[in-house]
Amino acid sequence: MLLKSTTRHIRIFAAEIDRDGDLVPSNQVLTLDVDPDNEFNWNEDALQKIYRKFDELVEASSGADLTDYNLRRVGSDLEHYLRSLLQKGEISYNLQSRVTNYSMGVPQVAVDDQQSR
Repeated sequence: MLLKSTTRHIRIFAAEIDRDGDLVPSNQVLTLDVDPDNEFNWNEDALQKIYRKFDELVEASSGADLTDYNLRRVGSDLEHYLRSLLQKGEISYNLQSRVTNYSMGVPQVAVDDQQSR
């Protein structure tokens, strides 16, 4: 049985990806899929922060059984971390995305001082 955690923007599978792109269940490997719907604009630095946070969360739970609950906990923590990156302006909504539902909150728009006068 394939263990997984899926949130809106973070998907974690207890699996490896084979040559054909299929997931093969594994008790030794976790595969991370960040923002599968391309809802955000990413830069390499922000993406690396997600990967480092993922590694940190997995390391913190090492020794614990690999269960749906433990995997969902890591996924949920990563989802919250992603939200913090958005709130800090390190990533932004992709307005060209197939769906723009602002699931992490309404984006802030800078006010032009010239227009407010």
